[in-house]
Amino acid sequence: MTRDSRRVVITGLGVVSPIGIGVARFLTGIRTGRSGVKKITSFDTSGFQYANGCEIDDFVAADWIRRVDPDDLGRASQFSAAAARMAVADAGMPTEELRRRRVLVSVGTTDGESRDLDTLTARQLDAGVEKLDGRTVRRSAAGRLSSGVIRELGLTDVEAVTIPTACAAGNYAIGTGFDALRAGEVEAALCGGADAVCRKTFSGFYRIGTIAPVACQPFDRDRKGILTGEGAGMLLMETLESALGRGAPIYAEVLGYALNCDALHPVAPDLDSLARCIALAHRHAGIEPADVDFISAHGTGTRANDVTETGAITKVFTRPPPTISIKSMIGHTMGAASALAAAACALAIREGFIPPTINHNVTDPECGVDCVPNEARPADVNIVQNNALAFAGNNAVLILGRYRDGTAA
Repeated sequence: MTRDSRRVVITGLGVVSPIGIGVARFLTGIRTGRSGVKKITSFDTSGFQYANGCEIDDFVAADWIRRVDPDDLGRASQFSAAAARMAVADAGMPTEELRRRRVLVSVGTTDGESRDLDTLTARQLDAGVEKLDGRTVRRSAAGRLSSGVIRELGLTDVEAVTIPTACAAGNYAIGTGFDALRAGEVEAALCGGADAVCRKTFSGFYRIGTIAPVACQPFDRDRKGILTGEGAGMLLMETLESALGRGAPIYAEVLGYALNCDALHPVAPDLDSLARCIALAHRHAGIEPADVDFISAHGTGTRANDVTETGAITKVFTRPPPTISIKSMIGHTMGAASALAAAACALAIREGFIPPTINHNVTDPECGVDCVPNEARPADVNIVQNNALAFAGNNAVLILGRYRDGTAA
């Protein structure tokens, strides 16, 4: 089998999100337009005028993490390990079989274990560096997000990478798995992203005026900004030959992806650069713009992002397809954002619907897209585009397609 003929499919999903833990609850959440917004409780929000976010309040690490002491993992690493275990189970692959395979574990992140870094910073300021807790120091390394998956699943023939390309990191991680499988370097790939709500990131976005007071309203005329969220999305990917050989369920086929980096501004997205990335993704996937049934946008709810992103879409598409943002439901989960969106796209393909953009009142004329306001829409979904934009101009666009009767849609 040549590299070009080796096709890659998604056979398992693992989800830890503010609107549901596990595939079934996440599916219900994105289908019904559930909101994960609540007041942040994981750190002291005194002094902030408003402090809504999308925290996960029903995650119990010990329910999912069985081989490793959960206290040896930071919160984001707990999320990635739990989501990876879910993905393997969802794919119907016994862990013993996975351990016999060459595996890539690729996890994207923005903050790594910044909640532990918040704790260490506060303790150092209060009591000095000599009083820092050794366990917290050890688990603060960002590499724990991928090594925690390996330890929890008992993998041995494995390659691990943690990708820190901020809010596009989930798509970067999935693309890394796609390439490794196509090249025959690995036999399975566990890929996605994870992050936890932390004071550092909330404070940074608050100081630059991009935290919304109440809700995230992508593409809305009166949008005020993002809400920080947390969670993990992990995908189990394998070759089509492997999936068919073991009779595995197939959510979707990974048709292709593209990355670029304009590096023009530390935080502002660039319209032309994103448009080029979208066009490259289409070419790599072998599709035309008219083939895309809906776009899962980065859709942060900030003025700069929404207008720039929809402008890039309009530049590529003669008639833009429905363009939605699940951040309206789960907040901005940073490095997990595009991985959770990829899981939503795969579910939308399988279940035949387009998720809504909630909290929507009036579309901003400068955006001018059909954002599927407030209620999911039944649809025959064959091809989906998943956008991810990050600070420093990192763009990543992923294309997923329906697998049907031996061929992609």
